[in-house]
Amino acid sequence: MTALTSIWPLFGLELTTPRLVLRPIADADIPAAVAAAASGVHEPGRSPFSTPWTELPPEALGHNMAQWYWRCRGQATPEDWTLLLGIWYQDEFIGCQDIGAKDFATLKTVSTGSWLKQSLHGQGLGTEMRAAVALYAFDWLGAEVAESEAAAWNAASLGVSRSLGYELNGTNRQSWGGKAVEVQKVRLTPATFKRPDWTLKVEGHEAAAKFLIVG
Repeated sequence: MTALTSIWPLFGLELTTPRLVLRPIADADIPAAVAAAASGVHEPGRSPFSTPWTELPPEALGHNMAQWYWRCRGQATPEDWTLLLGIWYQDEFIGCQDIGAKDFATLKTVSTGSWLKQSLHGQGLGTEMRAAVALYAFDWLGAEVAESEAAAWNAASLGVSRSLGYELNGTNRQSWGGKAVEVQKVRLTPATFKRPDWTLKVEGHEAAAKFLIVG
């Protein structure tokens, strides 16, 4: 039987840090992803996301998450792609770290976003998973810039950015969940990146890069 990774090479990609394993979310992972999100991602009424998906009622949360995973997978092209990497810690699904790009072959720029179970906040795991995709972007994909953003009030997310060497890159006002929010943009380059003292282990890169036409 033909292996799924030969049909969809991105499923063979795996990034390993000292404490975490990051790999694309497959259909079999969706129930665990929904359970992790349903356990709580942030304080009630304080959504850090421009689309407040975590505040959906339980009966809608799973549908919404599954549709998002399928949409990103189904619409991925070399010109516009988003990798949704599940995060495993001690064999438990604990969150998602995404990395995406538009016109990467020309711009060499990626953007990132993430969420992590609230019960595991404050342990440095958010920094570790963001460092993993920054290392992958710069050292394996050949990116020259990594961008992200957070609500100006989100000190935790901006603290992760600051600790990794991201520089402030302007603000704008956006509609987040129907409310006007000041959003802080941040920018990282190989020159400003504060690299961790560990080495990222990568498996399945060659096939993934060929699929995305970045290497």
